[in-house]
Amino acid sequence: MAYVPHTPEDVQAMLEVIGVDSVDDLFAGLPENVRLKDPLAMPDGLSEEEVLREFRRAANRNRGMDSMISFLGGGMYDSAIPAAVDAIASRSEFLTAYTPYQPEVSQGTLQVIYEWQTFICRLTGLDVANASMYDGATALSEAVMLTLADRRSKTVVLPATLNPRYHRVVSTTMRGMGYEVKVAPAGADGRVDVVALAGMVDDSVGAVVVQNPNYLGVVEDVGAISAVAQEHKAHLVASVNPVSLAVLKAPAEYGASVAVGDAQPFGIPVSWGGPLLGFMACVDKLKRRLPGRVVGATTDNRGQSGYVLTLQTREQHIRREKATSNICSNQGLNALKATVYMSMLGTEGYRELGEANLIRAAALKRAVGGIEGVELPYPGPVFNEMVLRLGKSAAGFRAYARERGVLAGIDLKDHTVGGENDLLVAVTEKRTAAEIDHLAELLDAYLNGKEVS
Repeated sequence: MAYVPHTPEDVQAMLEVIGVDSVDDLFAGLPENVRLKDPLAMPDGLSEEEVLREFRRAANRNRGMDSMISFLGGGMYDSAIPAAVDAIASRSEFLTAYTPYQPEVSQGTLQVIYEWQTFICRLTGLDVANASMYDGATALSEAVMLTLADRRSKTVVLPATLNPRYHRVVSTTMRGMGYEVKVAPAGADGRVDVVALAGMVDDSVGAVVVQNPNYLGVVEDVGAISAVAQEHKAHLVASVNPVSLAVLKAPAEYGASVAVGDAQPFGIPVSWGGPLLGFMACVDKLKRRLPGRVVGATTDNRGQSGYVLTLQTREQHIRREKATSNICSNQGLNALKATVYMSMLGTEGYRELGEANLIRAAALKRAVGGIEGVELPYPGPVFNEMVLRLGKSAAGFRAYARERGVLAGIDLKDHTVGGENDLLVAVTEKRTAAEIDHLAELLDAYLNGKEVS
């Protein structure tokens, strides 16, 4: 949106209508450290075109994934997006679609959401999926609240191997609800320590969370974790990478009551960190506790197919204090993109997508396996990302690689699991063999002083 300046008189008139004394008052809720203290370092008297030129010049200093090779992961992935996804999502029929309160004028939007829900049910193996969530983190938080309410419990067990951003969101929400959060430790293999977990779960625990593959890329022993939860009648909540479900067990197969995750790899660009696309599916008995709404298929009085909002908590619109949740956005545009993406893949394409990620992870293991100063601390099965333990600073390597056009991964120094110089590296279907070999060359050069060809 173009910026159109206002005169001081315009600004004062708006402030009076709002009821505040100054523009600074509008930002009083923001922390001091993120507020601009001084005016922009630009001379007075510049024309509109001159100001735009300065901002374009500053913007050009940004380097995004279009100009760099990305091995970043940890919940957001540089995945391939077919051109047809944006072409269809940009059609005029979808431009003004928002929330389908009036089904008679929202059939297109309702059908897209219905198809989205169908895809999520097929991927997870569960009975019911709702209209999409904001992101994987808030979806997990909602799932925990849902399951604790069903069990009338106030205690949830999170794994130490959970995405730390997810962990913070869930912990913050639980603290506000007065719930207790326990953390199951990780074993030396980078997976949940099932013995320790069993010692933490008793009949007071309402939900056990597992992330599979976990934040370190390692495939968890979901059967053993599920058995611990079932022994005490706790709900198992699975947080999953949807791409991995092409080759790993679906959550329903190992007894999950709820499955959540982020569908960002399905046609949603990483951009500068969002927006994302959460999903949630559950067993039939929990469907009336789902946040948001559920679209269903029906027929009208002429026998024609139609789509309606089958389940929605009316209090979410009016009596908010009695709502199951106040998340109501259906993330329509991103859900549309993901639905188009999955429709284009089909069953065979989806399986091949999962296999492509496995193949590239294996290629990375081979490429770095012989480099002095690189260790693979968790030798078990991984999906499309893994931890590399370096003989020198991981942060130093990230800076070294960035100067050479490569986003090398995530430094795990401050993560609860991992070593001081651990680096989380992701390889999606978009990464080529040459790019993987180039990363290995950079590692060898950084650690051992070798030349990069």
